[in-house]
Amino acid sequence: MHQTSTTLRALFATLVAAAAAGSVWAADPPPANAARGAKTTPQTIVVVHAGRLLDHPGQAPRGPSTIVIRDGRIAEVLDGFIEVPGSQRVVDQRTRFVLPGLIDSHVHLVSDTGGQMGQLEDVQAEDAELAYNALANAHKTLRAGFTTVRNLGDGNGVTLALRDAIRAGKVVGPNIVDAGRSISTTSGHMDAALGYREDFREVLHAHDNLCDSVESCRRAVRVQVGRGVDVIKIATTGGVNSQVGAGLGQQMFDDEARAIVETARLYGKKVAVHAHGADGIKVALMAGVDSIEHGTMLDDERIALMVKAGTYYVPTLSTVNGYIERLAANPEAYSPQVRAKVEWRIRVTGESLRKSVPKGVKIAFGTDAGVSKHGRNADEFELMIKHGMTPAAALQAATVNAADLLGLQADVGTVEPGKRADLIAVDGDPLSDVTVLKRVPFVMKDGVEFKDGPG
Repeated sequence: MHQTSTTLRALFATLVAAAAAGSVWAADPPPANAARGAKTTPQTIVVVHAGRLLDHPGQAPRGPSTIVIRDGRIAEVLDGFIEVPGSQRVVDQRTRFVLPGLIDSHVHLVSDTGGQMGQLEDVQAEDAELAYNALANAHKTLRAGFTTVRNLGDGNGVTLALRDAIRAGKVVGPNIVDAGRSISTTSGHMDAALGYREDFREVLHAHDNLCDSVESCRRAVRVQVGRGVDVIKIATTGGVNSQVGAGLGQQMFDDEARAIVETARLYGKKVAVHAHGADGIKVALMAGVDSIEHGTMLDDERIALMVKAGTYYVPTLSTVNGYIERLAANPEAYSPQVRAKVEWRIRVTGESLRKSVPKGVKIAFGTDAGVSKHGRNADEFELMIKHGMTPAAALQAATVNAADLLGLQADVGTVEPGKRADLIAVDGDPLSDVTVLKRVPFVMKDGVEFKDGPG
């Protein structure tokens, strides 16, 4: 859909109105103390006592620890339970395992409606409705312990507005790194008109994100930069959910991909690439991209290229959970051409990760929530371990590695002085049982307790 300044203003107004009406709590009620407004503003000095602390994922955890927070940032990390003079509040997590807020490197906040229902939503849902969807999904995500996400594409500016509203403190949600509208070739994975009648094409066709030459690809990047995006997202191959039977192979020429990356670099933007087929993965790698999303058909040659270049792999394994659940609820959830791709994706998911881990590919955590369910982001951990990772490595992928990929390593990913006080706590040891991450009872973002209790 075409975006106008009037629509953007309306979307932003919708988000602010949602916060004022309390619908930021629509998915679940707030903690009682939050409802009273007791913890809505960071105190000057807040102290968190942690029973165990994984301050640097990838390293051994610490025992009893004290985290001193000043104005939303970590000031000190001390051994033992220390009384800190001048502290306004002590947060007792002495029976819990504390670790950095988790990071999901691949989400789509506007919806988790998939299949043919998702296609129907594209033409039925107003932008204002999608704004409420994004706000509710952001809230679910934060309650699940994910304090930072990278949103890799929507078509209407909703998530860009939500990102800004969260940063301004007008609504509650995770910190968002946003890609705006994803870029592909005409009839590629990001062509919004695929699967609709020919006479609808002009209405649905989002011309500014489709490119079919070097010059138009450069322009497509510049348009997204002008919208204020944080990162550029492109597709060099077909997609599972694309309403076209064109397969999952290469759909962008080498010079087009190279033009996108070169232009993104001019503006200081990283490039994330949707790529399933090996040919399209190689096109992206040769262009110098920062991450391969999905990477379903990685082979030894592509893996070697990734290791040499230091390119991140974001496996998005939990998409299969979304597919399996939708098919169980409705065997006709997908059109025939999409159903064939879905069944293939279910069969082969995890094979690329299993090959990549022993070769030393850098892995960053990402779920493709929107295809899978928002708020269930931690389901990804079990699949990562099933396909070759250790719990420690999976946690590192969702903290240290993801922060590095997103360019936020100075702010998040570890618990150390100078970084944002984004913390979660769990009952149990996630280094021996990652399923405890599915039940996060305590969430703090920027030194503010967003959640302290079950649910």
